[in-house]
Parts: sequence; structure tokens; C-alpha cells
Amino acid sequence: MKSNCYFSENCFLTKYLSILLLLLCSYYVKAQTLTVTGTAWTVPITAITEAGTNYTGTYQSAANQVLLAASVPLVLGNAKVSVHYQPNPTWNSALILSARRTGNGTTVCVLCSITGGTTYVTLTQTDIELFRISAVLALGAYNNIPIQLELSGVSVTIPATNYNSNVVFTISGI
Repeated sequence: MKSNCYFSENCFLTKYLSILLLLLCSYYVKAQTLTVTGTAWTVPITAITEAGTNYTGTYQSAANQVLLAASVPLVLGNAKVSVHYQPNPTWNSALILSARRTGNGTTVCVLCSITGGTTYVTLTQTDIELFRISAVLALGAYNNIPIQLELSGVSVTIPATNYNSNVVFTISGI
């Protein structure tokens, strides 16, 4: 026997509970977000004044050269922040660009954590994980996560010109 559930009390309640559950889930199922702020870093390379000498070779930016703001929805729980560089317009492969996280930033989430990324990670043109954010029973939101950049491989053997690149940060669920 086939039963239609148009006006039954149980069916009516089930439909409204399903709609309520759908609305609640749509509120909590939001994409993770990442906002990047900072200023362009111009590396101050000291001129060589004596024949036969080389450049220092390693240069570091301010500890908070880049600031990240990240949020991870409750439903995802975990996210990873990755980083890579893009030549803009030219880059020499002998130059090594690295990044690291120098602090946790600020959060009001008690059960959230940031792990990894406190040692320099060498950047490539493909994403590499920098750090992870975990959120338990709350929206994981962090502000002002400080990132420091490092340039190494500077040498007199690299042709003299201006080299530029963009550092790109990405957040994704795990």
C-alpha cells in the first residue's frame, strides 16, 4: 500500500525539521577565507666595493612583512595554508625565496590551534604547505599571523638586473 505524506502530522514535522537542518548547515558551511596584507619588500643589497668579494648571500625581511587573516568554518575543522612564488616578470632560479610563520596572530577561539611553519620553507612555483589551522567546535578565525620572508643565493655570478616575484598564499580544507 502506497502512502502519500502531504498532510500527515509526522510528515509535516519531518519536512520542517529537514528545512531547519538545511538552513543551519548552510550557515556553518562556508568556505575558508584568507586575507593577505603587507608591503612590497625591496631587498637592500649592499654594493661590493672590493674586487674578489661576494654579496652577503642571505637577506631577511621584517618578522611581520606579511600579515595573514584566516578563518576556518566549524564544519571543515582543519585547513592548510600553502605558499608559492610567481616570477613577476623575471626571476633567476639561483635566487632562493623562503617564508616562515613568526607568530600565531590573535584569535578568540579557545579550542583552535596553528601548527607548523615556524622554520623557513623554500618556495617553488607550486604550492607547498606552510602551516595548518585546526578548529574544534568553533569558527577558527585568526588575525595578524606574521610571515617573514628570506632571500638567499644572491651572488656576483647572477646577472645584474632587477628580479621580482609575487608570493601567493592559498588556504584549503584538509
